Amino acid sequence: MSDNIEIEDNILCEPLTAYSSSCHQQSLFPEELVAVSKEDIRVIELFAGVGGFRIGLERASDRFVTVWNNQWEPATKKQDASIAYCKCFGTAGHSNVDIATVDVREIPEADMLVGGFPCQDYSVATTLNRSGGIEGKKGVLWWQIHRILREHTAPPKYLILENVDRLLSSPASQRGRDFAIILASLSDLGYCVEWRVINAAEYGMPQRRRRTYIFAFKQDSGFAGTNISASDWIIKEGVMAKAFPVNEDNVGIREFEIIGNLSEISETFNKGKTLSPFKNSGFMRDRIVHTASCEPEYNGPYVSLGDIIVPEAVVPEEFFIEDAQLPKWQYAKGGKKMKRINKATGFEYNYSEGAMAFPDSTEKPSRTIITGEGGAAPSRFKHVVKTATGRYRRLIPIELERLNMFPDNHTLGSSDMRRAFLMGNALVTGIVERIGLEFIRRYRG
Repeated sequence: MSDNIEIEDNILCEPLTAYSSSCHQQSLFPEELVAVSKEDIRVIELFAGVGGFRIGLERASDRFVTVWNNQWEPATKKQDASIAYCKCFGTAGHSNVDIATVDVREIPEADMLVGGFPCQDYSVATTLNRSGGIEGKKGVLWWQIHRILREHTAPPKYLILENVDRLLSSPASQRGRDFAIILASLSDLGYCVEWRVINAAEYGMPQRRRRTYIFAFKQDSGFAGTNISASDWIIKEGVMAKAFPVNEDNVGIREFEIIGNLSEISETFNKGKTLSPFKNSGFMRDRIVHTASCEPEYNGPYVSLGDIIVPEAVVPEEFFIEDAQLPKWQYAKGGKKMKRINKATGFEYNYSEGAMAFPDSTEKPSRTIITGEGGAAPSRFKHVVKTATGRYRRLIPIELERLNMFPDNHTLGSSDMRRAFLMGNALVTGIVERIGLEFIRRYRG
């Protein structure tokens, strides 16, 4: 069965960091605390998934030590991500409960908090009289990060967060409001914030995956003790700028202030405007935002889809597409124009979509992996490659793991469908590794 495939010879080259295909030893003592030394950078990992942040940071330096992590999948009986996480990293410091039910006093002190928090509606539901003053809509997980930072007796001084690129422009009815709330709430808690929208493929990695990455640091940390201007921080001196260089020519910086309490921002920020004021790069201190559109500048090696695919001989037969099914795949991938009717309103409209490459090019980085990548049913968004013998096939789980720069068989133990889902939810670990390397270079804690 495909779940038992084990491939030792990772077909990985620079700029991917070499790593073992085996997972970390599982802890024999589920209740034990993670041992740390004074040289360690203690990390809390929230919404941990299968440990993408942890892999990236630990590749950057063995000084990063995850002391506590939380992964909970709502409305799911089998917690596949949590199981995979514990299999690879052990159970010490692992929490598999709804983060909203965790008492902040149960979370150990840490230097850094990391997490890829889900993209939801971040608006403020109400203003409260109790300490802290704000409460987000029920179930919105950003406010759980905020709760931990606000209520912990020793909140982490550093944050690395990840979200979809549209975070900077959501919601459609009030462009940029969600990100403004996040920036303002972090500023009010004493953090400076740097952000960058990064497409992993533009820095040599094997997948075209565009995500917003946020690095934040407390005003009283070593990172804040600098006289670097906001524009220089964005373009050439910041953590993101060093980890992901940009073209420094003719970069226009826009400056503005986020005004009002969080409820007022939720109600009024950028109301009536059609464009978000936030560009793909920026820096904020004391609610003063500096933002710019920056272009990547990378001259290193690139990894293509073809570089990571396994030999045809080891691909299980169920991943090959039968000839009789090819027309269905070609239709799914092809361009379309048709009339559609909204069932709720009866409104008729024209729907169209452009053609997609079929098969996928193996000479370029892959398209973005989505959670629906698994399964044999024809789909517009699943990857299909053509083999040397002329057969068409889907990608196997190991290849999906490699596209996110995970170790081979990191998710082994889950079904093929779930393994694809887990990688669709994951991040490209090489991005975190680069941020971690730059953090270590200048950390003086």
